[in-house]
Amino acid sequence: MNRSTGETELVRWLTRRHFFQECRVGLGRIALGLLLAQGAQGATSQDRRRNPLAVREPHFRPRAKHVIFLFMAGGPSHLELFDYKPKLQELDGQVVPESYVKNKRFAFLKKDAKLLGTRRKFRRWGQSGALISELLPHIGSVADEICIVRSMVTEVFNHGPAKLFVNTGSSRFGRPSMGAWITYGIGSESDSLPGFVVLQSGPRGPRGGSPLWGSGFLPTAYQGVPFLPGPEPILNLASPAGMHGFPQKEFFRTLRQMNQHRHNLLGDPEIQTRIAQYEMAYRMQTSAPELMDLSGETKKTLEMYGATPGKVSFANNCLLARRLVERGVRFVQLYHTDWDHHGNAGLDLNRGIERVCRQVDQATAALIKDLKQRGLLEETLVIWGGEFGRTPMGEPRETLGRDHHIDGYSMFLAGGGVKPGHSVGATDELGFYAVEDPVHVHDLQATILHLLGLDHQRLTFRFQGREFRLTDIGGRVVTKMLA
Repeated sequence: MNRSTGETELVRWLTRRHFFQECRVGLGRIALGLLLAQGAQGATSQDRRRNPLAVREPHFRPRAKHVIFLFMAGGPSHLELFDYKPKLQELDGQVVPESYVKNKRFAFLKKDAKLLGTRRKFRRWGQSGALISELLPHIGSVADEICIVRSMVTEVFNHGPAKLFVNTGSSRFGRPSMGAWITYGIGSESDSLPGFVVLQSGPRGPRGGSPLWGSGFLPTAYQGVPFLPGPEPILNLASPAGMHGFPQKEFFRTLRQMNQHRHNLLGDPEIQTRIAQYEMAYRMQTSAPELMDLSGETKKTLEMYGATPGKVSFANNCLLARRLVERGVRFVQLYHTDWDHHGNAGLDLNRGIERVCRQVDQATAALIKDLKQRGLLEETLVIWGGEFGRTPMGEPRETLGRDHHIDGYSMFLAGGGVKPGHSVGATDELGFYAVEDPVHVHDLQATILHLLGLDHQRLTFRFQGREFRLTDIGGRVVTKMLA
């Protein structure tokens, strides 16, 4: 039977009266449905080819649409902030029991180090009664909005590799960062800003540098884009003299045609990334300076954050993070350094930790409150924490300090489907080991992806002959964290 004969017979069969009486579906509706389905599939495929950051369907219904990761670079001390231990106070100054440190390695400590009780007072906050230090009174005021994880566990005790592990799932360079994996998986809702933005504050950049927000072996369209303070947040974004208006449009049009021709010849996805980035850069010439200008925010909002337009600060960056998710950016990461409190001058558990807590406490709480009052907290996952914690033993330095610690520390999350006013896990009586509901870094990553509607075992990319994923060969969703 040839094609025309087959189509004729099909139409005759479909138009029989009894068929329409039984099915009550018109031939036109069938055809329309097929056309619409084909059109939708074609548009989706075309959008993905043209724009690597086009929105994609998640694996299942998400609880969160955006992520703001407040990364406290250096390793905040859980024992001074979220994990009060009466037994540690009782044994202050005594040598740590050998059973705790047998076969353990530390960055600087010897195994006969003495236990160090905290000099900070704790109190219960909110209806949840969460124990939070006097160093973080503003975060204490939002205790009923956050979920504190007191049983975090990681594998790497030096800063650079440990930061890589939290952000990429590996302590080695070359793996995609969490923000890159997420924008690869579900794209971004913003067409005038990058899908993944990085903001930095503090006296230095984080150890590990740009690989912490890199795309690894994923296409470079998914890497984080650092924004700088001031009227030109992205280097080399402004057009040179004489290239505004029509000449610039002609330049981009010609450049796109040349790149598209090259892509048609080679099929290299990086060429498509280049096309998309040039087009994004053109749109960002307007959107990025407008985003960075905080002068349009109300006096009340600026005071709530402690933000000052034109200043480089964690407070300004928190306010920018809210503005970014309002504009559809998928993943925003703030790095704030100076949490490495070993006990050196300025980096201790006296004035050092007081200073850095003042820098982040008010703005962190303001961000959570601001997102909530704008109806954004339900769809925005806020994460606060660093690469590891600090030891229950003190370091024999100039003043109070602690060494790096990987076996039990604290982080907290808010919004985006997380259970508010809740705590997960616990460390032992000295704050050394996670003994109740340990949450490995890969578990945290799996849970973050889950809240975004992504199955961490299905979000993969084939490279060098095998499938890679953010959680490597581990990870489980921590259901106790979910609302």
